Amino acid sequence: MPRRIVDISSPLMAGIASDPPHMLPQIEYLDHHMTAPGMAKEFGIDVSQLPEGEYAAVERVTISTHNGTHLDAPYHFFSRMNERSVPGGEPSWRIDEVPLDWCFQPGVKLDFRHLPDGYVATPEDVQKELERIGHVLKPLEIVVVNTRAGSRYGQDDYIHTGCGMGKAATLWLIDQGVRVTGTDGWSWDAPFSLTKKKVAETGDVGLIWEGHRAGRETAYCHMEKLNNLEALPPDGFMISCFPVKVHRGSAGWTRAVAIFEE
Repeated sequence: MPRRIVDISSPLMAGIASDPPHMLPQIEYLDHHMTAPGMAKEFGIDVSQLPEGEYAAVERVTISTHNGTHLDAPYHFFSRMNERSVPGGEPSWRIDEVPLDWCFQPGVKLDFRHLPDGYVATPEDVQKELERIGHVLKPLEIVVVNTRAGSRYGQDDYIHTGCGMGKAATLWLIDQGVRVTGTDGWSWDAPFSLTKKKVAETGDVGLIWEGHRAGRETAYCHMEKLNNLEALPPDGFMISCFPVKVHRGSAGWTRAVAIFEE
């Protein structure tokens, strides 16, 4: 059966506004000629003896597990998880403990591009969109949220753009059996700069990172910095988002893709 794969990951790049300044990745590119002297020295030969004086292209990177498109583990959200079902909770899973069957499932896209920047989506918003696209959620489906932020990746306003998912909306998705979600925004929550204003106005510190904190009650994972979600229909595709196996990590990078059987 023919298969079409759509890349829904953002490129890991240096020199663009993909994160707050103190979190930006750094990538040093070493080309074939730059690495040749070291290789020649290793074998005790002259650089000219290597094919056209070349060896290997290599990149040196300084990044966090939350740079680029990545999958957050429950450990990122809080030190405990499943407090709803386990008295006192239990230690949160790290990224190398997340069930892999969560990471290859049918996908569903919610189109929230019309919602204003900083808006916190509610269960009613999710239900209304599911009704609009005619989809009833099934356990383990991967739900991705298309916000305005995806179109601004790498631009100065990227981290300030798009709506976020509130705690109630996140818990509602979890209650339907969803265990992996994703967003093309910098965070699953509303942009920090806009949430900060609400906290200052209301004094409600519970607004801080509220969507993430849902994982304290029931274990789930979410992807951040997805891209190209505009290319997806509401459903009818699989999502693959296996994370890199970072030992005891709070997240793992993923080349998330949508797969269509045609």
